[in-house]
Amino acid sequence: MEQQLVIFELANEFYGINISVVESIIKMQSITQLPQSPAYVKGVTNLRGSVLPVIDLRSRFALEPKEDTRQTRIIIVTMGTIKVGVTVDGVSEVLRVSDELIEPLPPMVNSVNSVFLKGIVRLENRLIILLELGKVLDLNDQQVLEALSAQKA
Repeated sequence: MEQQLVIFELANEFYGINISVVESIIKMQSITQLPQSPAYVKGVTNLRGSVLPVIDLRSRFALEPKEDTRQTRIIIVTMGTIKVGVTVDGVSEVLRVSDELIEPLPPMVNSVNSVFLKGIVRLENRLIILLELGKVLDLNDQQVLEALSAQKA
């Protein structure tokens, strides 16, 4: 069987998410910061008349912060029960990957903190970290973002 993945970059690594959770990919736009929100929440933005919470995957993964560039994108995804914008360094391609190319994580990588990692896609010239975006946020995080969605931008 095959999976279709959206491949994006974050801190010079390639990540893949199933295209079925992706609604759209947009250029970086104005984000309104909200006080008292978790550190990984960049804020909210107005997307086609709806308030959309935006999370910074760099911050969520405890990676070094980086200034936005012309390649920075917001991937609009369904994460659990809510629609969320996820900032990434760049989106490179949509790729069809055979299930045979997906390998499980090495045992030493599997932990409670890596529950959102599904596996590794091994291609000839690179490795792609496969994410389960619905698990990037725990239930409490999802409730925080639902509350942010209810606010006005």
